[in-house]
Amino acid sequence: MYDFVVVGVGPAGARFARRAAEAGYDVLALEKGEVGTPLACSGHVSTDIWDFVPDDAKNRLLQNRVYGANFHVGGPESDAHRFYRSEEISNVIDRVELDRTLADAARDAGSDVREGHTVTGVEEQSHSVTVTASVGGETQEFEAKMVAGSDGPISRVRREVGLPEPAEKLHGVLAFTDESDFGDYVDVHLTAPRFFAWRIPRGDAGVEYGLAAPPGKEVNELFDELTAAYDVETDHFCSGAIPIGPPASVTTRRVFLLGDAAAQTKPFTGGGILYGMTAADRAVDAVDPDRPRTLADYERAWRSELSREIRLGHLIRRAYSLPEPVQRAGLRALSGEIGVHMDRPSSFFSREQLRALLSRS
Repeated sequence: MYDFVVVGVGPAGARFARRAAEAGYDVLALEKGEVGTPLACSGHVSTDIWDFVPDDAKNRLLQNRVYGANFHVGGPESDAHRFYRSEEISNVIDRVELDRTLADAARDAGSDVREGHTVTGVEEQSHSVTVTASVGGETQEFEAKMVAGSDGPISRVRREVGLPEPAEKLHGVLAFTDESDFGDYVDVHLTAPRFFAWRIPRGDAGVEYGLAAPPGKEVNELFDELTAAYDVETDHFCSGAIPIGPPASVTTRRVFLLGDAAAQTKPFTGGGILYGMTAADRAVDAVDPDRPRTLADYERAWRSELSREIRLGHLIRRAYSLPEPVQRAGLRALSGEIGVHMDRPSSFFSREQLRALLSRS
């Protein structure tokens, strides 16, 4: 019997598998297809990402350095309100290679990472959990003391054990052009209903265009309008759900959720790579597979770490739906040099941000 079976080997699942194996636990990690595919997530992340990957990974993952963002209320021809720092704010990385790097780190730590295993059932018993998977048309069963569900926004684990859904799921799309662009700034367009569209320069890897909006909106049509405004044709089109708003509980007696499955994401961008891996670290610190009650410690730990940032992120997102004159006035007043961390909305109230604001007066 395994100590943990991890379902889904994205960033959160791979991070947990690695850290749990390093702590001496017997870990099996199952991925339904090939790790890193299909791509359904942008690779624009804060520089904190390098704290979570092996030291030698940066050279092959890094595609571009970003120093700020141009915010537009309209399309690319509209006035841009620039927010920037003198040092890099964020990085653009090879998103597929990130997943593979994290999975390899889990393997190197001693986790048994298996691809091509589609989980079809999760059944809790009093002393264990049975995970059923389809492997090459055959059915296999695995026994574990606990199961970590890190299988994305449409989580099979979450559904199998009856945990509540995220508060909301946005529909996100993205695609790429092959133009080389090492620009210092990303572009953000507050044109999508209740969210935004973006353009991200990815160095020699091209340029990423993307957009997200609530279900029911014509996301594909809005995306076509975005790329038409930039006069580009894209390929490698990707589409997926973006979970927003963690449910009231992400644990049962022997199952817990991580990452997108738990909606551990930033409400104002939809990104969840760093939040999911942070929650994975809290899970390793808190959970003892022989003591199911420690799952309550995980619930408290990850919420203590992230709930304030998620709450403030919801407030930021509300600004996306303000009337355009109010948006323009707010962007004009706040644009310039900033001291804000892209993963921590609370940094908007930091001394560094206050100094940046005072320096303009």
